[in-house]
Amino acid sequence: MTHQIKHVFFDLDHTLWDFDKNSGLTFEKIFKLNKIEISLNNFLSVYEPINLNYWKLYREEKVTKSALRYGRLKDAFDKIGVEVDDAMIYQLSDAYIENLSSFNNLFEGTSEILDYLKDKYQLHIITNGFEEAQEKKMISSNIRSYFKTVTNSEMVGVKKPNPKIFNFALDIAKAKASESIMIGDNLEADIEGAHNIGMDTIHFDYKASDYNHTYKRITNLKMLANHL
Repeated sequence: MTHQIKHVFFDLDHTLWDFDKNSGLTFEKIFKLNKIEISLNNFLSVYEPINLNYWKLYREEKVTKSALRYGRLKDAFDKIGVEVDDAMIYQLSDAYIENLSSFNNLFEGTSEILDYLKDKYQLHIITNGFEEAQEKKMISSNIRSYFKTVTNSEMVGVKKPNPKIFNFALDIAKAKASESIMIGDNLEADIEGAHNIGMDTIHFDYKASDYNHTYKRITNLKMLANHL
């Protein structure tokens, strides 16, 4: 199958851009600035699953962008029993968005694999993230220039795994599904979503969580060289 692939589509957060690492550094910075004195590790341990669940609700159109940004902080503080008033939660929410893209840690092997792929294929991004944040992340981590097109859910009005976002991305890339492959960390949004419209897929299981599925799977980005 790989010999006919011409277009490689990547997810951004948790696939190329190390979201958890950058997010932790952002919270460390904004808690200091706002004199929130709590254990960062305790906070992150409850925040990360809460955030993932909010993104699932957001994909399913069950919460708005602003409800996600407020709720994930409010719920995390509540869960560790720290009282933070609404005004501060909104302030932290804004500061988080402002500062997040200034951190630029990528997954190990990102630049090497993009260098390896760039002359062989056209490279693209499909992300459920917010437009303004995603552009800044790619620019600050020096990977924006690798990608011919970037599709985000705000442009299309739907989120992965909705087939519309994949079809939109294929259209602007002037690509056929049969000549395209999607690489991402989220089984439901990235892998099943792309598979359902006829794209080839590779699951980036960076936590090496041994998912029980039949899709191609890598645990390090450099392993893409074995498939492409």
